[in-house]
Amino acid sequence: MPLQTIPVANPGAQFKAHEEKIRAAINEVLTSGWYILGPQVRAFEEEFAAFCGARHCIGVASGTDALVLALLATGVTPGDEVITVSHTAVATVAAIEEIGAVPVFADIHPVSRCLDPAALPALIGPRTKAIIPVHIFGQPADLPAIVKIARDHGLIVIEDCAQAHGAEIAGQRVGTFGDAATFSFYPTKNLGAIGDGGAVVTNSPELGERCRALREYGWQERYISSLRGINSRLDEIQAAILRVKLPHLAADNQRRRDIAAAYRQALEGTGVLPPAQLDGTLHAMHLFVLESEQRDALSTHLAAQGISSARHYPAPVHQQPAYAGRIRGADSLPVTERLYRRLLSLPMFPELDDAAVARVCAGLKSWPTPT
Repeated sequence: MPLQTIPVANPGAQFKAHEEKIRAAINEVLTSGWYILGPQVRAFEEEFAAFCGARHCIGVASGTDALVLALLATGVTPGDEVITVSHTAVATVAAIEEIGAVPVFADIHPVSRCLDPAALPALIGPRTKAIIPVHIFGQPADLPAIVKIARDHGLIVIEDCAQAHGAEIAGQRVGTFGDAATFSFYPTKNLGAIGDGGAVVTNSPELGERCRALREYGWQERYISSLRGINSRLDEIQAAILRVKLPHLAADNQRRRDIAAAYRQALEGTGVLPPAQLDGTLHAMHLFVLESEQRDALSTHLAAQGISSARHYPAPVHQQPAYAGRIRGADSLPVTERLYRRLLSLPMFPELDDAAVARVCAGLKSWPTPT
């Protein structure tokens, strides 16, 4: 009988791990008769803000909407330039363009794989309004350096924390360094709903108030739009599910790091490069992304042993058809482009049992050592 294939991600496994409590939480919402912006959302907002170490959390319909609302709330307007990276989910760039702002691409640091602060000065111009560093794969970007540059130039910083729930820099959780931060609760995230969901986190009471108004048509008084807002509300069922999972997030992240440690050990001597371990940072390990010059051959080697792998992402944003040839900075991204020829994601989720981890490690150890 063939071995069952080990998937890269498995959000269904997390549902099964908490099934009884999730079903009870959903039933509580169904019987309450309150389905939008009710007690579950308010409670989750308070609990997630406390987890992040922030003063305010605003639940919204998706991580993309969280970026849109954070941009609007911080005063980014059509025509303003927003510096970010091409090494990200398309959502980061789509949100910038959705409000009529203009994305500008900075290259990444070869070790962190996040926005390289050294790339910023050459890109900052009279139209620059904001910077969106992305904590890609769960690795914190160099926020102290990025924030300093932003403050020196009077720029806004919005952290894209979609893959970094619980990541830290010097003991401080990401999402609390910039003016605002955004999170996604897509089912495969470290903290995942069973559907779409997102949040804006901020320490600013003014930004928090603006985000709450903007997510619901700009209402500050019901049915009276004081601002030009949108409809983007985290629903009660998703909030209730997230409340079940949130108390387990820190332990789940530690399990991810334990799995990563096993993978690192298995990769020793193979010539394959694991993600860096940067002093002073705590990786959320949303994805374990290695680098190999023989990436495709390695993927085939693992697949033959029933081990899935993936390319996160198949191409950087600036090389995708919708964006190719039209984003400033895209002609000078050598580190980004080299990474995309080499990256490969291994199975990574906290419900991955020890036997499956051992199979992945065996597959990695059997990869031919370079001569």
